[in-house]
Amino acid sequence: KTKYYDAPPEIAKALQEAEPINDFLPPPEQLILKEDIRKVTIGLSTKSLSFFKKAAKDLHVPYQQMIRKVLDSYSERFEKV
Repeated sequence: KTKYYDAPPEIAKALQEAEPINDFLPPPEQLILKEDIRKVTIGLSTKSLSFFKKAAKDLHVPYQQMIRKVLDSYSERFEKV
């Protein structure tokens, strides 16, 4: 257990009153969502592709996954209209 010293009174009180909880998250293999994916060829602007590649590199995720999420969010938003 980690012991903290010199915490502000409100934080010390909150830590003392806190109750530990069991790990409720599923294991990593259960976090992978299988989706029906169809491969397509799409032309993107250099500006857009550069944006997604940089953001994906910073976040350590595939840029294609980010683009797919944006398209999914967009289609879900306007599918309900």
